[in-house]
Amino acid sequence: MRVPSKPEADTAVTNPVIPGFHPDPSVCRAGDDYYLACSSFEYFPGVPVFHSRDLVHWTQIGNALDRPGQLRLPPGTPASGGIYAPTLRHHDGRFWLIVTNVSGDGNLLFTATDPAGPWSDPLPLPDVHGIDPDLAWDEDGTCWCTTAGVAQVALDPATGKTLGEGRPVWSGTPGAKAPEAPHLHHIGDYWYLLIAEGGTERGHGVSVARGRSPQGPFEPCPANPVLTHRGTDHPVQNTGHADLVQGPDGSWWMVLLGVRPHGGTPGWHVLGRETFLAPVTWSDGWPLVGEVPPVMPRPPWPLHPPAAPPVRDDFDGGALAPQWISLRSRPVEHCTTGERAGWLTLRARGASLDDPEAVFVGRRQQHPSCRARVLADPGEGRGGLAVRLDEEHHYEIEVAPDEVRVHARVGPLRSVVASRPAPGGPVVLRVETAATRRVTDPRQGPDTVSLGVEDARGTYTELAALDGRYLSTEVAGGFTGRVIGMYAAAGTVRFDWFDYEALDDARPPA
Repeated sequence: MRVPSKPEADTAVTNPVIPGFHPDPSVCRAGDDYYLACSSFEYFPGVPVFHSRDLVHWTQIGNALDRPGQLRLPPGTPASGGIYAPTLRHHDGRFWLIVTNVSGDGNLLFTATDPAGPWSDPLPLPDVHGIDPDLAWDEDGTCWCTTAGVAQVALDPATGKTLGEGRPVWSGTPGAKAPEAPHLHHIGDYWYLLIAEGGTERGHGVSVARGRSPQGPFEPCPANPVLTHRGTDHPVQNTGHADLVQGPDGSWWMVLLGVRPHGGTPGWHVLGRETFLAPVTWSDGWPLVGEVPPVMPRPPWPLHPPAAPPVRDDFDGGALAPQWISLRSRPVEHCTTGERAGWLTLRARGASLDDPEAVFVGRRQQHPSCRARVLADPGEGRGGLAVRLDEEHHYEIEVAPDEVRVHARVGPLRSVVASRPAPGGPVVLRVETAATRRVTDPRQGPDTVSLGVEDARGTYTELAALDGRYLSTEVAGGFTGRVIGMYAAAGTVRFDWFDYEALDDARPPA
């Protein structure tokens, strides 16, 4: 996670507050602590959970769905399938997480006494239909579940049984597509129903309605959408899927997703949908929010910046840190830190990253310009370091006993872009991204992805520099962002360390 420099930390907040592929944020408060969960799609473990004391600095404390029994993602789960849009709430001394697995299990409910885990086994909700489920409790203890559409049903959260029939409660703004991401909040005299609409692309926005009862009827805000950047040249786009939370001083704030396009037309975003923070003001009983600023004044309460995250992971622990994610599952026979002390061992299942069953361990790219390096020992196997968007869009630098190659997969095309003899033994593989800073051509891509090797003295040899637009959502489609990490494509490949660091966007690649 990015930590602002010292002067900025004293005067301003930099958005996004959780950079990289962290979409569909849902937030809750428990005493002086804040917790936030995001969608995870086809990756395992699922639903990253973050903690904050100030709404600005967030630390990942775990993943809610970190056991195979909690998260079933069959081999046929497509990219951008899997886990959609969690809602995280604190009620009656417990944490509640409701989410949709669109790849088979439907809507599921989990509970925990500690949001860092462990979380319960899933409680199926077979009679809750639709995606993006929300939970809210009224004064008499009735739990209301509202889903995209926007429909609502009473729910017994102890058994998963619905109480009565579901019914539509609001269809959003006439003519606006995809009313989704409902969140119901009781604030003052009203129940406020917050939704996203307009689609999760450039037309995305946030609208709100209010009623005296959690069941409505709901009156739409005359200023809807209360937040959108559609039709603007704002550097943050696709703003939507918001949730509300009260700050330590009683003020109100919104967490939401947005993207940061780079390059020419139409603008390409490569990091996925990220989590942003915006202040909320109230006018005539309505929550209003203006544009989402890249930088905004710091809130009027103490900030609690965490220690800077380590650049390097030496794989010395018995388990991987929570930011590491894999494709659909992570069987110990294919991924372990226990086989060779201080090394991550990957055993291939699938001949390349084109295969949905590929063995891959990565972390989200969180900065437009960054560098990732890994010390790889292929032994008699084959594997390397990759930048992945999905099975049909990825770049990788791969080492085998006799050769180092750069592969590029873009849609139906797969090619070896460059190769050189392998040095023998472990080799440092490197990927570096450099964001476009000055657009001189409307067709100019968002960044350049450099792939190469380092020698024993740290001298970098670039084997290929590829246009980053082909690893963007605007090209590939879907809902995810880039993930950078290690993979095995044949045999057993071991990795001694992995490091990742943000680069100054004003600095050209080395």
